[in-house]
Amino acid sequence: MRVLTRAIGFSDKGVAKPTLTEVDPMARTSVEARGGAGNVVELGAHRDWLRELAGRFLAQVMEEEAGVLCGAGYGERSEERQNSRNGYRPREFETRLGSLELKIPKLREGSYFPGFLEPRRRWERAFVSVVSEAYVLGVSTRKVEGLVEAMGAKGMSKSEVSRLAQSLDGEVEEFRQRRLQKAYPYLWLDALYVKVREGARVVSKAVLVAHGVNETGEREVLGVDVADGEMESAWRGFLAGLIGRGLHGVELVISDAHEGLKKGIRAVLNGVSWQRCMVHFLRNVLSRVPKSAQAFVAAVLKTVFTHGTPEAAQEALTKAIDGLRPKYPGAASVLEEGGADALSYLSFPEKHWRQIRSTNPLERLNKEIRRRTDVVGIFPTGASVVRLVGAVLMEQNDEWAVGRRYFSQESMALLYPPGPALLEGAV
Repeated sequence: MRVLTRAIGFSDKGVAKPTLTEVDPMARTSVEARGGAGNVVELGAHRDWLRELAGRFLAQVMEEEAGVLCGAGYGERSEERQNSRNGYRPREFETRLGSLELKIPKLREGSYFPGFLEPRRRWERAFVSVVSEAYVLGVSTRKVEGLVEAMGAKGMSKSEVSRLAQSLDGEVEEFRQRRLQKAYPYLWLDALYVKVREGARVVSKAVLVAHGVNETGEREVLGVDVADGEMESAWRGFLAGLIGRGLHGVELVISDAHEGLKKGIRAVLNGVSWQRCMVHFLRNVLSRVPKSAQAFVAAVLKTVFTHGTPEAAQEALTKAIDGLRPKYPGAASVLEEGGADALSYLSFPEKHWRQIRSTNPLERLNKEIRRRTDVVGIFPTGASVVRLVGAVLMEQNDEWAVGRRYFSQESMALLYPPGPALLEGAV
């Protein structure tokens, strides 16, 4: 086993059956960090045999990880089963033995990506880079200093940290500037905030994130940037950058109702439908009524958002506004002002309604980002924010690429009735 794991490029510490951990909800293999160059063994005539053995070994690791996620092994009948398999997806894996052709298991629900492939190493490298940078610049918190010591990175010099940062920054920048070749009919936009040190001050910065569903129903992370806030100029520049990279075919933008974001959308994507996040909107309406009346008002609102056609929903919206106005004028005013935008999703295929009527899909992505950024606490520079968040998003994008389509190709075809093909550059 030691010869095999070192030849593949990993250390052989504690090889064991993978389990779920609190650090990551995905099953993780116990095949850990890559070994150094001094661990390379003399392979000679055994190279082909070892490569075949390595392929079988990694296949078994993936089968066990997928089994953990499913709650049962392949073909196994079990009351604990939570998911099932859905074939395989091919992926090349470069090792010291040469290229291995892996078959990555696919799941019926959600996705699986082996812990030993590149996205996991990329995120870990980005994390080491950011906390080490904070340490060597002398701006780290006690929490970061503890992390540096635990990772064994205390001895890293400024030049070593700089080289690691430059390597990662190049990877992230290539991802952020890649051409967007397909049409993206659905575009989600949102922002989250992180703390960044600027000189002697700690300031709040907005991390702008965009993800979309392309014409074949696949999800992609489209862009990420750091700005001083969510003012119109920040969103306008961010969206203009997406257009400059080839974003086209947008039919619906889903976001909250931040004024700067709304103005940025109108300035760059004018003529595109806008879906105001239904979840945030309903919260805004209910915040205008006493707690004792919120259950009643929520029941009234439910009658609006359960209709299957724009016409029926608009009629129910008008009745709800008229019914609420006498006792709850504030709620009626919010409903009147934003109701039509919260119903935009009804003009699109019914099979997509649940996902496109709110920013919940992007909120889940932001939760994964916060899970990592909260560990750092205060970032040493704005560039370090882009490095870490960008690495997390690259990892997420890779996992989406090997998972199920977000929307079926049949349902996506409903967006494109027979007619002239979409032209690049049209939004």
